[in-house]
Amino acid sequence: MTPRHVVVIGAGVIGTACAHYLERAGVSVTLLDRGTVGNACSRGNCGYVCPSHVLPLAGPGVLAKTIPLLFQRNSPLRIRWRLDPALLSWMGRFALRCNRRDMLSSAHSIAALLNSSRSLYDQLFATEPLHAEWEQRGLLFVFRTPSEFAHYAHTDDLLRTQFAMPARRYDSKELGDLEPALRPGLAGAYHYELDAHLRPDRLLSSWRDLLLARGVQIREHCELTGFDLEGRRLRAVRTSLGDIPADAAVVAAGAWTPLLRKHTRCSVPIQPGKGYSITYTRPQRCPRIPLALRERAVCITAWKSGYRLGSTMEFAGYDDSLNRTRLDALKRGAAEYLHEPEGPLVYEEWYGWRPMTYDDLPILGRAQRVQNLVVATGHGMLGVTMSAATGLLISELVCGQPMSLDPAPFSPARFNL
Repeated sequence: MTPRHVVVIGAGVIGTACAHYLERAGVSVTLLDRGTVGNACSRGNCGYVCPSHVLPLAGPGVLAKTIPLLFQRNSPLRIRWRLDPALLSWMGRFALRCNRRDMLSSAHSIAALLNSSRSLYDQLFATEPLHAEWEQRGLLFVFRTPSEFAHYAHTDDLLRTQFAMPARRYDSKELGDLEPALRPGLAGAYHYELDAHLRPDRLLSSWRDLLLARGVQIREHCELTGFDLEGRRLRAVRTSLGDIPADAAVVAAGAWTPLLRKHTRCSVPIQPGKGYSITYTRPQRCPRIPLALRERAVCITAWKSGYRLGSTMEFAGYDDSLNRTRLDALKRGAAEYLHEPEGPLVYEEWYGWRPMTYDDLPILGRAQRVQNLVVATGHGMLGVTMSAATGLLISELVCGQPMSLDPAPFSPARFNL
């Protein structure tokens, strides 16, 4: 039975997509956020919609590569070690998944979401008045060293043969013709032409306007304070602005979800993975194709309206400081690959907490202890990419419709929640 009214808690890209597809299914929706729509982790990322990112972070050989990085000052990875049982458990479970079997198991589930979202984004921009500088130029994985370029051939073969994700290979000489913004002497690149990109802050601003025009109630600066429950069923969502009666609720609070445990009765194994970005005006020699600079783990996107360096991963809890070392690492990394790594004017220096699960799969499904509460979180670094497919899947689940994807791999039940 389709519920009459659903409250979506969290107005990042995941919550916004859930609200969109619920409204399209004929449901009355209230979307609320403790801040404003799209103003947290969804805003400052590089805006990739990238089926190429199908492999999870945990895989064979990852630990051997990662441990030395922890001792490098300019590393793209930083862990602030502390006596935190949740962090230590997360790290231990991540380490246990660094094998080929678990990597492929997660990757096949990830692929289903990524490919679905890629198609749904095409439909959204073809049929909805969304304005987000959407372009389909692919994503260029660039390598500085011959050894890393040669080693990546095994990964490319895996993506091609097991996930139907082909790439065009460019050697050093060809690379300069493809992307003149890159410095000469780089080893080569792989171009994943199925990938696309958008400007995430403009997507969320445009999506907000669309939802308002279609009757979705949006409550900003509205904090969840609890649920009114009757047994195991939710009757209303309690907020700082008053109670909202609901037939069902969706928690799409990203990295904040673990902090809502006393309300949701759901202890999700999420760690906040802090990412950084710097947004500039466009440099004169600006890349035409979005770039993933592989050795330095720096991502670069250029839009007509700006230019962004992003990435890094910092496990420092909910630390809200802007780490200058992380920002400087983005600049130094980009300088190794580009003629003009920075734009002439800085618009914004930014950080956001990504909701990281140790198996790299999002958490999508019904909470076990509240019957009409659904969780949609844990998308890691792929929130923008996975958002459309997540929104559709959550709408189908809430409304009791046939499922477009198998939801089982993403179920909260895998953690016994």
